[in-house]
Amino acid sequence: MRTDTTQAVLNSSSSLGDTTEPAEYPDAPQPAQTTVAPADPSEGQQTKRILGIFPNFRAVSANVHLPPQTVKDKFVTASQDSFDYSSIFLPAALAGISQAQNSTPEFRQGAAGYGRYFWHTFVDQTSENYMVEFIFPTITHEDTRYYTLGSGGFLKRAGYSLSRVVITRNDAGHDTFNISEVVGAGAGAGVSNLYYPSKERTFSNTGSKWATNVGVDAATFLFHEFWPDINYALFHARKAN
Repeated sequence: MRTDTTQAVLNSSSSLGDTTEPAEYPDAPQPAQTTVAPADPSEGQQTKRILGIFPNFRAVSANVHLPPQTVKDKFVTASQDSFDYSSIFLPAALAGISQAQNSTPEFRQGAAGYGRYFWHTFVDQTSENYMVEFIFPTITHEDTRYYTLGSGGFLKRAGYSLSRVVITRNDAGHDTFNISEVVGAGAGAGVSNLYYPSKERTFSNTGSKWATNVGVDAATFLFHEFWPDINYALFHARKAN
């Protein structure tokens, strides 16, 4: 009888907690994959690519809980983000911007100069992907996936997505400082000194690349969060009408 009473109190406390915020973030690893169908079919449903031209392999649809990542999972995700056909578009755009700004004068201008900007930017992206999504998460046992919140107001969802830069879940399902992102992005910036011209290998330039890596990932998390809404508004809602 005492056990039944205690369980009833615990259940009551759990129910009261549900009236405010969920007990767990959506990125809490589970023993096995489970999916809860959202009330709105458009809510938080991710695609593998954004507009077919940007990788979206790390994003998990809302209301989907997955078991902890294996080492193989982390390697595969880093490889998809680095070598899928969609992975070339962002480096191509960033290379064009860098050339227009003449950010690395040693590369010069013209088609040959753009080629130099492009392959350097592509290698920057690839090394950062493997540092942030595979090497460091394997060492620190962190989950690199982005779990879509998918519900709530804009500020709540935006705050959640940006917070994933510094807060993540480890493989045991607990909140932890995102070492993989912060330190991994810095390591990627440091590796770039191996293949950039000697004049560019300064502490200032390395710090700038580090900040850029983190900033791009923060913007990517924000885009991950709202991509399902944009996708539905642009395509699915039009088809329904």
